[in-house]
Parts: sequence; C-alpha cells; structure tokens
Amino acid sequence: QLEGLCSFLQLSTCPEHLLVRFCSWLLALSPDLSYTNVAILAEQLFLKRVLSLTQPPSRHLMAALTSFCSKYSQPFCRVLVAAILREPGEGAEQVKLVCELVEECLEPDCVRLVLGQVLEVPLSEKLLPVVQAVLGRQEVLPPELFDLLVLTLCQQVPAFSTSLNYAKLVTAVLTMYQSQVS
Repeated sequence: QLEGLCSFLQLSTCPEHLLVRFCSWLLALSPDLSYTNVAILAEQLFLKRVLSLTQPPSRHLMAALTSFCSKYSQPFCRVLVAAILREPGEGAEQVKLVCELVEECLEPDCVRLVLGQVLEVPLSEKLLPVVQAVLGRQEVLPPELFDLLVLTLCQQVPAFSTSLNYAKLVTAVLTMYQSQVS
C-alpha cells in the first residue's frame, strides 16, 4: 500500500525542495515508522535520484538524505547504500555520497554495516574510498569483520598491485590496527 501511495504522490520525482519538507514531516511522526515502511520510503524517495547522479547532489537532496539517514540509518543503509554498491559500474558521485554519509552522518553500527556491505561485493578501485572513509572513522571493528577486511585485502593484492589507493588503504589498516595484525 505504501509503495502505491508513493507512486500516486509521485514522490520519486517530486522537486527536491519539497523532498526536504516531506522528510522533515516524516521525521516528526510519532511513533517512529516501521523498518519495512522506512525501507520502502528510502527506496521511493531516494534510490532513483541517487543512482542517476552525474554531479554532486544539490543542497536540498543532501539535506533530505542526511536528515532521513540521521533517524533511520539502518534501513537507509540496507536499501540505498547496498543498491549503490551492487550497481554495476557504480558512479563516482554515488561513491562520494556514500563516503560523505559515512564520514558525517552514520552511527558506528551503520559504519560497520557499510563496511560489511562493501566486503560482500567484489572490491573495485571505485569502492576503495568507501573503505578508507570507514577506516577514517576509527571505529572498533568486531573481530569477524576485521578478519574479513584483512582477508579481502590480502586476496586483492594481485588485482591492485599498481593502485596507490589500495596501498594507502593497507597502510591505514596496518597503522590503525597494528595490535591486531600479526
């Protein structure tokens, strides 16, 4: 029903300044929306807009994204960030957006969720900045996530043998987590 309502209201194509107002209204609702409803709204409000970015998001879109993400970051990450990471040939603007959200908006548990999502897809040069942004937050990683990160980086050595970003990433891991690396 919610998808039908979003379609009827044409929320996926509404002007971005109205999107900010709509998000403000959503965030003021009490009690909080259910996880399923938030996931549907995240998809309907933002997915098409974000996947079609060819330049940095407008200040209105960024305001709507950050406000929505600040309250509903788990479903937001599971829907929007996961789609960006799965999208073949992910664009530079989408990756920059994910990095900005990681650096400025997400709670520690969602930062770890994003890292887990990155490690579930084939690592590419375009995704290295997302891992770097996660590491820049200097969050404590659970042992299993840290082990997966190290294993992924080790397995990718041949593919990234000439990558400066990969070298920076490995250096960051060795510096930040030197007590965990043997």
